Amino acid sequence: MSEFNLSNPNRTIHVGVILMNSVTEALDVAPVDLLHGVSQRFIEDMPTLIPEPFKTQGLPIDFHWDSFAKCPPLDIVLVGAHHIDYRLSDAELAFVRKSYDACTAFMTVCGGIQVAVQAGLVDGKTVTGPRFMLSELRAAAPDATAWVEKRFVSDGKLWTSGALHNGLDMMAAFMRHTWPGKEGGMPSLVDFGLVLGSGLNRDIDYKDEPLLEMPVA
Repeated sequence: MSEFNLSNPNRTIHVGVILMNSVTEALDVAPVDLLHGVSQRFIEDMPTLIPEPFKTQGLPIDFHWDSFAKCPPLDIVLVGAHHIDYRLSDAELAFVRKSYDACTAFMTVCGGIQVAVQAGLVDGKTVTGPRFMLSELRAAAPDATAWVEKRFVSDGKLWTSGALHNGLDMMAAFMRHTWPGKEGGMPSLVDFGLVLGSGLNRDIDYKDEPLLEMPVA
């Protein structure tokens, strides 16, 4: 069997959102909808919305919100934040590590970086997280190669983002990287979908959004 290539898939792409037994905000997992917008299923459901030249570019994606026991091996994993005081169970840690080993892209949004930290996935990696948490994260995971103040970072299969809304920045960058436009400047379905949804393309180093000084009580 040929090796699976996410950029040119020869089978269904399995995408999963891993939710812990805690509270996760909807915006933490909203970036998965950007993937849905370039799926074959979306094109079938919205045939009048997609121009003819893009209809053959739909990706064969299945989205999984299954239990750990029923979920197949995942190709793309998205993890959002859980309640800040929640500690992952042994079953959650085992599933996260299993999914990381099997996937092509493991993506954390906002405080979802704590999942990667607790599972030991950031060791030897350059990563990011919410700017206000970076000092705490550096102390919790000193074996990371570097903790950087950026909207998103990719290091191998691990993609990490800053705070809540930066998950969309990360997913847009991931999609442009994985399914780039055609040679000669021809737009792709990814280009079309991201522009149609006013896809973000903000400065990765927050130059357009300096961090405000927090008031002191």
